[in-house]
Amino acid sequence: MLMTIVAIYTLFVLVNMYTSVMQIGYVNQAKRGKAVLLSDSEFVKAGDYSVAKEKMSIASSFVDYIIFILWIDLGIKLLENSFIFENEAIMNIAVVMGFLVINSIISLPFSYYEKFVLDEKFGFNKSSMGQWIKDTLISFVMTLVFGSLVVWGIYFIISTFTLWWLWSFVFIFAVVILINMLYPAFRAMFFDKLTPLKDENLDHEIKALMDKTGFVSSGVFVSDASKRDARLNAYFGGFGKAKRVVLFDTLIEKLSTRELLAVLGHELGHFAHGDIYKNIALVGVMLLAMFGIFGNLPDSLYLELGLSQAPYVVMILLMLFMPVLGFLMMPIMGIVSRHNEYAADKMGSELAGVGGEIELANALKKLVTENKSFPLSHPLYIFFHYTHPPVLERLKELGVDLENIDKSALEGTCQANI
Repeated sequence: MLMTIVAIYTLFVLVNMYTSVMQIGYVNQAKRGKAVLLSDSEFVKAGDYSVAKEKMSIASSFVDYIIFILWIDLGIKLLENSFIFENEAIMNIAVVMGFLVINSIISLPFSYYEKFVLDEKFGFNKSSMGQWIKDTLISFVMTLVFGSLVVWGIYFIISTFTLWWLWSFVFIFAVVILINMLYPAFRAMFFDKLTPLKDENLDHEIKALMDKTGFVSSGVFVSDASKRDARLNAYFGGFGKAKRVVLFDTLIEKLSTRELLAVLGHELGHFAHGDIYKNIALVGVMLLAMFGIFGNLPDSLYLELGLSQAPYVVMILLMLFMPVLGFLMMPIMGIVSRHNEYAADKMGSELAGVGGEIELANALKKLVTENKSFPLSHPLYIFFHYTHPPVLERLKELGVDLENIDKSALEGTCQANI
């Protein structure tokens, strides 16, 4: 059984790395062709950024695999022997949180590299070292506090109920919903400074747009995201009357009012179609499958690992394998999500009024440019990783003429030169 588990994880890592290799080769070939949507220099730069991210992803996957083997072979045992508490609840919290802390420390070099090397090179990073350390420490403390509460909850359920895996799923699913509800408030409290939108005309336009779909929120806010990052973004967070519309200041700066309304119309399309609840339901299916599998593992596996069936062992194994199921679920979630994106684009263009499809198309082009998103991707990479349709497909659905776009970059064999 142990060999089967390791083989499954190995296959997951190899497939994940292979998709990155194919994407690198594809982008390296495509960026030598005629520029698509971007200027020649921006096209090459976006391609370089895409390749650099995938190289980092391959390195990260390799390190994760080594760490996985170490945890399975020896790490869990060492961690278990490092804590001695008579109180079982405290013992479980200590071991699981120790596991999370060690993994967080291991991931720090990648986080630093992404922020201060990769993002710095391509003009995204606006954060200082002090800001990054502060954000990291806040995230660390929040993980310790709230993570400990969640671990205690699962420990209590495992110790109390026969069908603990089912009740653990219910508990974690409730936590996921709660996080979605509280995310805007916590982000505003600890990370971003949110201020009410001061542009009265824009605020009026946005609220009129929300009224058309019955979206009720606690207000429209602007995030000072530019102090950390130059990317453009916006999000709706929370549930019920606690929902907030949050616009990154970078988005307001780069998009015209009509373009911004088209983008928000797209997001409201997700709300009107219930896409948020569909996504949560898909996450629920994934969690239920994960708890169902790990709630019924054979005793022989624990014997092979030389570990007890203590709640903390079950939790650590579950967290180690969560990326595998997530990767397997991604194609399904991607297909559903990409379908939803087309429908949201259609509604966004309609909500923006006459010429709304043009405004949304222009906004998409600006997002590609400002976020240095390479507009072409390998089909296999799209299948496993894309939650949004390729931008060219979205523009085509919006009626944008793509006849003048050179397709030669997409032809020929993929050269996987990393």
